[in-house]
Amino acid sequence: MPRRLFTALAATTLLTATGCMTVHGEREIIPSVSRAEAPKVLERFTEGYNEAYRKLDPAAVERVETGALAEIGKADLAAQRAATPDGNPGYPALTLADARFTIPKMAGWPKFFVADARSNRDKNRWFVVFTRAAAKEPWKAAYLSILSDHEIPKFATDKDGWAEPVPAAGGSDGKSAAGGLRTDPAAVSTAYTDYLRTGRGSVFAPGKATSALREDRGKRVRTPNYWTEFIDTPERAPGFPSFALRTDDGGALVFFTAHHREKRTMAKGLRPTLTERRTKALLSGDLKRAVTFVRVSESAVKVPAKSADRRVVFLNRIESLTAAKGE
Repeated sequence: MPRRLFTALAATTLLTATGCMTVHGEREIIPSVSRAEAPKVLERFTEGYNEAYRKLDPAAVERVETGALAEIGKADLAAQRAATPDGNPGYPALTLADARFTIPKMAGWPKFFVADARSNRDKNRWFVVFTRAAAKEPWKAAYLSILSDHEIPKFATDKDGWAEPVPAAGGSDGKSAAGGLRTDPAAVSTAYTDYLRTGRGSVFAPGKATSALREDRGKRVRTPNYWTEFIDTPERAPGFPSFALRTDDGGALVFFTAHHREKRTMAKGLRPTLTERRTKALLSGDLKRAVTFVRVSESAVKVPAKSADRRVVFLNRIESLTAAKGE
């Protein structure tokens, strides 16, 4: 999985015949990043990502990643470093080419934009969401989604090619508080974790990340050897904000985080055993009768317009173990 980077724009100086005027990113509706700066952000991210995986250095990840992507990256590197403490100088470098940038015009913070590019890892396009919390903060990658060509939505843009964030800045677009969508982007994570817990509601379409996941969990709730408790919690702002871009059909592409814990308690007389190298490397505590797996997921979903008779569809979901604790 991949990582992030940095760059700047939020106080833009405009020269005029009478002098100069500063446009403040916290008040004015402006592009979140310039078209010239966006490729540099992607390049720095790729360099930082490759450095982190060559050195197996979690600190290098934190320089270019944030949110769920950073949590996944740091756990990846910690697990690999446990097996290869001297790093991995032969790591095959990630390259991202044929990049396209979807840049919204927006006011306030955090700002974000999306880069999508072909990677040398597969035939899909890698969507990387970059964000920063203030003008003097570096750009960092918060989400990665891997989409095939037929899954990529067409974004709504203005006459100058700038995209529209959802909800629209200031809520002045005359649409509902949810940006004219069936589900508010800020509420998707809560709706999802509620669904995983109860199985109720009509927000999400059936699929691998919804009905199939609950079915798989159901098989592990109680077995002859152990029983399992699942605890799902929504994203914790401001460290894991969701981001959304309007699509040309009135819906939106939404990126969001969720957190998951799975406690497995063994039947009397049995002890848990761990076979996966990653799990062993991330384990803390004393493994006697139970083990709790801590995971984070980051997803890209298509949220339909409020007028559409459709449900939220998962385009991509990446879930990864970030910690394990024995009891």
